[in-house]
Amino acid sequence: MPFIYLASQSPRRRQLLDQLGIAHRLLLPDDHAAAEALEAVHPGEAPAAYVRRVTRLKLDAAVRRLREQGLPPAPVLCADTTVAQGRRILGKPADAHEAAAMLRQLAGATHRVITAVALQAGERRHEAVSDSRVRFAPLDEADIAAYVASGEWQGKAGGYAIQGRAAAFVAHISGSYSGIMGLPLFETHQILRLARL
Repeated sequence: MPFIYLASQSPRRRQLLDQLGIAHRLLLPDDHAAAEALEAVHPGEAPAAYVRRVTRLKLDAAVRRLREQGLPPAPVLCADTTVAQGRRILGKPADAHEAAAMLRQLAGATHRVITAVALQAGERRHEAVSDSRVRFAPLDEADIAAYVASGEWQGKAGGYAIQGRAAAFVAHISGSYSGIMGLPLFETHQILRLARL
C-alpha cells in the first residue's frame, strides 16, 4: 500500500494525516538537539520567511536520513509552525517563566499562526503556507498560572496548544484550525494531489 514518510515528532500531525486517510510512517531525526537547532531565528527574519526556511531545512535533513538509512523510497512530508505578533516570532518557550510571559503578551490581542508544509516526491518538491489569525480573550494571572502548571505549553510555538486547554482562551479564529494545530489539511491535500498521491 502506498505511504508517505512524516518527518515530525508531533502526534497532532499524525492525527491530522489519519483524518485525511493518508498512510504514513515516521521518519524522525536521530539527534533531537540538532533538529531543534534548525529552528534558530535569523536576525530581522520575517515570520513567514522563517517558517518556510525552517520547513525546507527540516525536509532536506529528512530526505538525507531516508537515503542514509536505506529505507524504502516514498514521498517525505514536513511541516513547521510558528506564532507571531507583528514581526516578533514566538517560538517554543524554554521554561515555565517564558511560557507565562508569552501568554501575557498574547492575552487580549490578535496574533498570527503560520504553518509551512513541504513534500518531497522524487525530484519534485511542493510547498504551501497557511496563515491564520487568532484572538485571545484577556487573561488574568490565575488563568496563566493554571495553564502553565498544566505543562501543556511544553514544545508548543507561542506556548499554547489550541486543541487543548488553551481553546478556552480563543475568542476568534480566522483561517485554518488544522493549520493552527500544526498541519493545514487543505494545503496538505493540495500538495499531495500535485504529487499525485
